[in-house]
Amino acid sequence: MGAREIIRTAVRHVVPPAGLTRALAVQAMVGAVGSGLFHAGSAVFFTRALGLSAAQVGLGLSIAAGVSLLGTVPLGGLTDRYGPQRVWLAGLVLNAALFATYPFVGGFASFLAVVVALAAVDASTGVARQVYSINAVPPAERVTAMAYQRSSLNVGFGLGAVVSGLVLAVDTIEAYRGMVWFISAVFLVTALFVRRLPRLPQVTRQVEPMSRLAVLRDRPFMAVSLLSGLLTAHGVLYLTVMPLWILTHTDAPKTVIAALVLLNTVLIVLLQVRVSRGADTAAGAARASRRGGLLIALSCLVLPLSAVTRGPLTVVVLVAAATVLILAELIESAGKWGLTATLPPDDQRGAYVGALRLGEQVQYLIAPAGLTALGVTTGGWGWFPMAAIFVLVAAAIVPAVARAERTPRLGDAVPATPGSVTPVP
Repeated sequence: MGAREIIRTAVRHVVPPAGLTRALAVQAMVGAVGSGLFHAGSAVFFTRALGLSAAQVGLGLSIAAGVSLLGTVPLGGLTDRYGPQRVWLAGLVLNAALFATYPFVGGFASFLAVVVALAAVDASTGVARQVYSINAVPPAERVTAMAYQRSSLNVGFGLGAVVSGLVLAVDTIEAYRGMVWFISAVFLVTALFVRRLPRLPQVTRQVEPMSRLAVLRDRPFMAVSLLSGLLTAHGVLYLTVMPLWILTHTDAPKTVIAALVLLNTVLIVLLQVRVSRGADTAAGAARASRRGGLLIALSCLVLPLSAVTRGPLTVVVLVAAATVLILAELIESAGKWGLTATLPPDDQRGAYVGALRLGEQVQYLIAPAGLTALGVTTGGWGWFPMAAIFVLVAAAIVPAVARAERTPRLGDAVPATPGSVTPVP
């Protein structure tokens, strides 16, 4: 294969094909510019521009996370009732309005009101965006389309982080206010993109729709949700536990942490689409999730070696452990998308996608403290039981998915099978 063909192949795995897949990817990249900007600059904005203490910021964000956890399933049901595009569009407009109010926050109470409202809107918007992507794309292309969106998201996050660096360098109240108003404008631009996406026909609804919380009684599906959610802990490992480990147990320079974050972004952009192949069926998605879990376990065995190495060899070990963990993230993400696209029934997809995201929300409650305690505060031996946990989760997810596939979804007479909805031009 010549150099030109290699370049052409690489570009094909980064630049989405023309049509709806590209439109969804561009929308994702535009929206991620605002998200990346805010994630990078929010801590300084809250304390510097709003005058809040670190404790107040932490408490407010924790309460917002609880709202997101409790609201994921019932707010996901709004998508089934009103349609994903309508809910998605309304959520973006509300996000824009809420961000525009940030500069006028005058204390903890108003700050709490804004972050809780944003958490509720994000819970419903996230489900609606995912449901639209699934309904609009043929079954064989759904995982690939979501992989292109993930790749584009990271490009947008990177651009947002660059802009945040400029804001932090200026470091004035006016600059921080301008930052959140810019983010508000980004949400409105994203809403324009979403409004121009093809309208979808309504999915045939049951005569008597389920309660929005009825999905919680689908035990086989909720078992998949929990196991899949636990595997998303790779994010906590990469962004929280690994940096703390590097700072407290290795002789590597602090700049390695930033370099590993950059490595994560680059590999996701370059490889996400390529490694997502084969995850477009429930069985394939389950196998991808299992491979992702086993790779997480392997990274847990490689990383502690950096505590006994010195100099350049430490950096080599850290890069190796980070690369394995990034591959785990890429493969597990493809598996999660495959499960999202294949297991939920067409007419209750919003509620079921919300339930699948519930497992991830549970992970966010337990993983930061639990994995940090095991990996960092034990001095190193905790990485081995942590690896064992991920091996067990990886081993359990394939039979759990097979059981969920055999079990009729609530309200179905027969086991649910993936269907497609053709976009209306």
